[in-house]
Amino acid sequence: MTRKEALTTEKQVPRSEEEAIKERSAYLRGQIVEALADDVTGSVPAPDGMLLKFHGTYQQDDRDVRSERLRQKLEPAYSFMIRVRMPGGVCTPAQWLALDEVARQHADYSLRLTTRQTLQYHGVLKRKLKAAMAGIKHALFDSIAACGDVNRNVVCHNNPWLSPLHDELHAWSRRLSDALLPKMRAYHEIWLDGEKVAAEPEEEQEPLYGATYLPRKFKIGLALPPHNDIDVFAQDLGFIAIVVDKKVAGFNVSVGGGMGTTHNDLATYPRLGDVIGFVLPEQLLEVAENVVRIQRDFGDRSNRKHARFKYTLDDRGLDWFKAELEERLGWRLQAARPFRFESTGDPLGWVRDGRGQWHLTLGVLSGRLRDTPETAWLSGLRAIAAVHQGDFRLTANQNLIIARIDEQQKPTIEKLLDEHRFPDAGRWGGLRRNALSCVAFPTCGLAMAESERWLPILLARLEPILKKARLEKTAITLRVTGCPNGCARPFLGEIGLVGKAPGRYKLYLGGGFAGGRLNQLYRDGVSEDEIIALLGPIIEHYAKERQRGEHFGDFVLRAGYLPETHAEP
Repeated sequence: MTRKEALTTEKQVPRSEEEAIKERSAYLRGQIVEALADDVTGSVPAPDGMLLKFHGTYQQDDRDVRSERLRQKLEPAYSFMIRVRMPGGVCTPAQWLALDEVARQHADYSLRLTTRQTLQYHGVLKRKLKAAMAGIKHALFDSIAACGDVNRNVVCHNNPWLSPLHDELHAWSRRLSDALLPKMRAYHEIWLDGEKVAAEPEEEQEPLYGATYLPRKFKIGLALPPHNDIDVFAQDLGFIAIVVDKKVAGFNVSVGGGMGTTHNDLATYPRLGDVIGFVLPEQLLEVAENVVRIQRDFGDRSNRKHARFKYTLDDRGLDWFKAELEERLGWRLQAARPFRFESTGDPLGWVRDGRGQWHLTLGVLSGRLRDTPETAWLSGLRAIAAVHQGDFRLTANQNLIIARIDEQQKPTIEKLLDEHRFPDAGRWGGLRRNALSCVAFPTCGLAMAESERWLPILLARLEPILKKARLEKTAITLRVTGCPNGCARPFLGEIGLVGKAPGRYKLYLGGGFAGGRLNQLYRDGVSEDEIIALLGPIIEHYAKERQRGEHFGDFVLRAGYLPETHAEP
């Protein structure tokens, strides 16, 4: 089917309201300027709220006070979340200081490291949105396409001591991000006082995306075996670097990953990406652009729950997709090359590389950076950024690397860490080191249960069980989310907990430690006490009967708690 035929067919199918909003938006302008100027309310109308996502911001409200404000006949306590576009998650100390200033002047005095290797702000009031966006631009970043129905922040392996090839992957993440960036003039007009374009909307163009952009969000990641620290099979489009003679010879291409699902809707499901072939480095951008075009032309625009790329692939088949891709490329993909992943986590603590530079990976539980009585995260990192001469690197596991520290500067950094009471993540247990969570309550409008605020409580109850079983140092991946949309990639955890209702979760077990196998539902609708009661005996069983080197997820299947599925690639 040609693109013209696809578009003709699309017009015969009723489209979702979101598609109509995009089409009427004059390339994402809508009535955003008017909504921002309305000081009677702290919110924006729903259509403009949907368009704001393309500009990198979500409207939210504090759900902890929602009922009380309703009782007092007040509108909800509205604020906005802003997500920064930071391909590959690398920033300089000067940029960090500028981003920190935005948090203190315009947000809620916190930064949050996300599972997409970037920063986001919470608690930004509507009247401060424009100033916050300007502050992000001052840091030489923006928030274009950090959210919305476009390619999101591109993630990549960026650990400087694990491989000297990290710079090459980071460069590719930036090139991919720039190549797939919407050409939207509206962002600069609305937020940065750019000159308003006088041309009629129909004269404006989006060469890659068109007037209605993609049917849903799209995610890309670059992995470097044996490290799967970005969970490449969870990406819509993944590139797995193949190294020959210490050089990147090319990339295996993985397509169709995605975590989001809907409770009790069997037509929605998490999916791992499929490896379909190998491409040379000079072919990477062409492949990415054409994969995005295929999803633009054939993705479902009538049902947003069925609009992700994974459903396009499953509806039409991998053979169809590969044939369509190769027809558009005009050449064939090579056969996939062998590779092996060994883990998905970050090695925490101090490491010295072969060139004599030091790198410190800080464990940041749930990625939340704020000053607390226990740890002055924000103040401490501000002090470090003022003297640091290397860079900062965000990981897809919500941790932070203070990278490229010279030998003579290391004592200064250590002193600042001590003064600001930074935790020694080297003393963390294996479960805490490999735990992720989403934001959930109180700000996420999709949350059904607690996640970030509950994770420390859950760990405090599980860690004594692991210690008693002498498993406290054993690495086990734990992923917790407040809803099934999958922001913390819960369906890949050896233990996955997905919020279903306040205090109730779906418990999943058996994910692959290296990210190559989905977990399975073990129990539905369980409370915190029931989770502990269920996991305790399994952990004890694992301690007694695990085989040498056997991971928890593998043991759960071998011991018969769940049926065995495919092995990890």
